[in-house]
Parts: sequence; structure tokens; C-alpha cells
Amino acid sequence: MANAQDPGGLLATLDALLPDLESLYTDLHAHPELSMQETRTAAIAADRLRAAGYEVTTGIGKTGVVGLLRNRDGPTVMLRADMDALPVKELTGLPYASTVTATDAEGRNVPVMHACGHDMHVAWLAGAATLFGRARTAWRGTLLTVFQPAEEIATGAQAMIDDGLFTRFPRPDVVLGQHVMVGAAGVLGWRAGVMTSAGDSLQIRLFGRGAHGSMPQASIDPVVMAAATVLRLQTIVSRELAASEAAVVTVGALQAGTKENVIPDEALIKLNVRTFDEGVRTRVLAAIERIVKAEAAASGAPRPPEITPLDRYGAVVNDAEATRRVVEAFHRSFPAERVQEVAPTSASEDFGCFGAQWHVPAVFWFVGGTDPESYRNARAAGRLGELPTNHNPRFAPVLHPTLRTGVEAAVSAAMGWLAP
Repeated sequence: MANAQDPGGLLATLDALLPDLESLYTDLHAHPELSMQETRTAAIAADRLRAAGYEVTTGIGKTGVVGLLRNRDGPTVMLRADMDALPVKELTGLPYASTVTATDAEGRNVPVMHACGHDMHVAWLAGAATLFGRARTAWRGTLLTVFQPAEEIATGAQAMIDDGLFTRFPRPDVVLGQHVMVGAAGVLGWRAGVMTSAGDSLQIRLFGRGAHGSMPQASIDPVVMAAATVLRLQTIVSRELAASEAAVVTVGALQAGTKENVIPDEALIKLNVRTFDEGVRTRVLAAIERIVKAEAAASGAPRPPEITPLDRYGAVVNDAEATRRVVEAFHRSFPAERVQEVAPTSASEDFGCFGAQWHVPAVFWFVGGTDPESYRNARAAGRLGELPTNHNPRFAPVLHPTLRTGVEAAVSAAMGWLAP
């Protein structure tokens, strides 16, 4: 049973709708699609919006979908859900687990899984959109529902913006979004200010001179160069930032060579940076460039390294006044213990593009998706770090109460502006 109070009667039919939303969620989970390939998911979202009476526009930013529901004079609220999945092989053991494979942007055949909960996000927004369409006497204004592609590669929000999102649709008074995360299911996490970190991914190509493994004197070994670079990069956070400054520098890939007795010509490093402050971000990226170039020079590299940005996420910064309004709406709808202030997270999101570039307030919050008993037990044992996180092949939100909570939260937050 729900604990939420019904904002304006909008949730009166949620109990009857939940079985349909559960079927939608399990179907989406079993049929994940990679970034910019979300054609099936987008078609389902568009069909749901049309059935609820929305004006629907498809193909925005390639696969994005926008639904517009005008309901008398009043504010405009944008609700956003991302749709894409990850190249991860699912190991949840669920009866609706994905067995899908697909061809990625580099032409490789990869397994695909909704390892970040975007299937849940789509189900939440589909449910909220349906409820707003059914109960138009309970609210007034305009609802803009955005189903966004390619969040996982940090291009989807910008692609929709570049394809005319800001010129083809009404400017919202507020942009709202939510994300399922590790945490007790049914609990909402909020904060004003920085909610998620900025994220920068880089590819570094180091150049050496190949030789026979028995004749290293004839080489400039890019493997040693890369190893020294990786070790030196670890000193950025530990030795160049103050204890009060937060950053993460992670090397996720180091690739060089094909045979044990052949010293290769090149080595490739891929790394990821997370920061919460723009000044810290600038310093960390400059330090990476300095270290990479210095290690190459120290090795006598025949040419300077190539440093190529892969993707860039801006920090998600919640507007203070709009956050206050959302939290007040949550407190009207949920018991106090289910509405909790949280610390910023080092995860990153491209949701911030919408508010920052549209110059409107935005609020982003978290919804716990972990079985509450499992979460309590892990916390009591000091083993929260062992729970499967987003992007883990065993990550899967518990269906209930996660599904209901996300729908209720989206409706409640939007009603902070749309209530008559």
C-alpha cells in the first residue's frame, strides 16, 4: 500500500495502473537498447503518450520523444527520463533478464543490459504522464515530458537541444528529473546545490618505438611509459589537491601490445575524472596533460602524446528555491523518514544541460531501489559497498516499492507548480 497522500486526486488510479507499469518495466528491462539506438523504447514511449492524450513529437536528437499536454493556463513543467542501456552482460538471474546483444558505435557485438535503471525511469515517466492525462481537473498548466536518448555517452540531452528542443516547445518554469540509485527502496534523496559531479573521460595515446622483446635497448617502450603515467596520475588527488577538495581520477583501460616478446609501438590509456568544483576540474585536467606529456618526454618518445576528450558531463546543480518547493511537495506526500537530504554523488548526468542552457531552475533527486531489508542489513554490517551499484551486471532495482515511489515522486514534484 502507498504511504503517499494523493496530490489533487492524481494518484487515485495508480493502484489499477501499477500492473500495467510493471509489465512495461519488465518488457523494457528484457529489451534494452544502446545509446542512440533506442528506437523500440522510443516508440513505446510515444504510443503511451498518444494514448494519454499528449501532442507527441518523435525523432528529436535522433531517438528522443517529447510529449506536450496543455491543460488550461498555468505554469509549464518539464519531466525528463533517459532511455538508453549499457554494453554490460546481465548477471541478475531475474526471469526478465536481458539476453540482448547489439552492435555498438565501433562495430563490435556487445551484450546489452539496463544496468543503470533507465528502464525504471521510462516506466516512472510513462506512469506519471498517464495519471496527469487522466485527471485533468486536478491540475492546470502545461506538462512537457521528455524521453531522452544517450545519457550514458553524455550526448543525448545536447542532441535534443541542438535539434530544436528549446525552440519547438514551450519554455518550462522548472525542469525535473529523478534517478534510481542504491538506497532503501521507497526513500527519496535530495539536496540543494551540486547533486552530481562533473565527469570528463579522456583517451591518451602514447607513442614509442617497437622492438624485439630480447632487445629492449632498441626500443622506446610505451608499456613502461604507460605504466609510469598511470602511477603518476594517482598523485594528482593525493598530492595536488587539498583534503577539502574532492576529485576522482580513474584509469579504466590500459592497452598495449599483442605478444609477450614484442615491444609495441603504442599504448592506449582511457581515464575518467569526476569533480564537484569547476576550479578543481580545470586544475585536474591541466595536471593530467602535464603528467602525460612529461612522462612521454622523459621516455624520449618520438612524438608527443595525443590526448582526446571522449565525453563531458557538467555537474548537476539544483536550484535552491526550486529544490525547496520540491521538498515541500515531497513532505506533503511522503512520511518524513522517506524524504532525506543526501551528500553529492560522484556519479555524473547530462540532465543539467536542460536547466543550465534553458536558463531555468532544475531539480534532480534520487529514488532508492535496493530491497529495504537488504539495505538495512548491509548498513548495519558495514557492507554497503558490497551492494550492486549502478553499472554493475547484478544491478536491478526491486520492483516494489521502487516503481510506485518514482511515479508518486514525479507527480508530487510536478504538482508543486501545477496544483490549481
